[in-house]
Amino acid sequence: MIRVLLAEDQHVIRSALAALLGLEEDLEIVATVESGEAALAAALVHRPDVAVLDIDMPGRLDGLAAAAELRTRLPACRALMLTAYGKPGHLRRALGSGVAGFVLKTAPPDELVAAIRKVAAGERVLDPSLAVTAWDLADNPLTPREADVLRLAAAGADATDIAARLHLAAGTVRNYLTVIVTKLNARNRTDAVRIATEAGWI
Repeated sequence: MIRVLLAEDQHVIRSALAALLGLEEDLEIVATVESGEAALAAALVHRPDVAVLDIDMPGRLDGLAAAAELRTRLPACRALMLTAYGKPGHLRRALGSGVAGFVLKTAPPDELVAAIRKVAAGERVLDPSLAVTAWDLADNPLTPREADVLRLAAAGADATDIAARLHLAAGTVRNYLTVIVTKLNARNRTDAVRIATEAGWI
């Protein structure tokens, strides 16, 4: 029996996936949760073989951060990332975090079930539609601090707000934003946010 933890922030999708996976004789759903923090806590209690994690979840830990924590704190639990968006940058981050698989939510149900079985058996699974794109994608050009600045800008914060949140001078934040726009070959800050978001860098 393969013990599965399911983390998905949308209740309808989480319930549907749990019902679908529960029909399989060799799969046991040991927990269903709505956030990365809850996934980590539940995994430490239920010790699943596979954690199926949505990448985009609210809170301190998104799916990728939760997968990285699980790898450190519960190495026997293998992470399978599930997302509606095939962002190559997310895939790169996922592979860098040591996750065992990456499947799109648009994949047929039998592909998800097969992916869980393969991951539980020690294999790695990669949605074929993302493989070539991820291979060709340039590495993230942003430093962690630049990514933090751009992430806050994407949320609508201005230079003064960003400076206060990151304990920087407003002038330093403006310099960061200028560098970011240049690095991403963007037309302006809004375009930089779009480019970085589509690539999965923020």
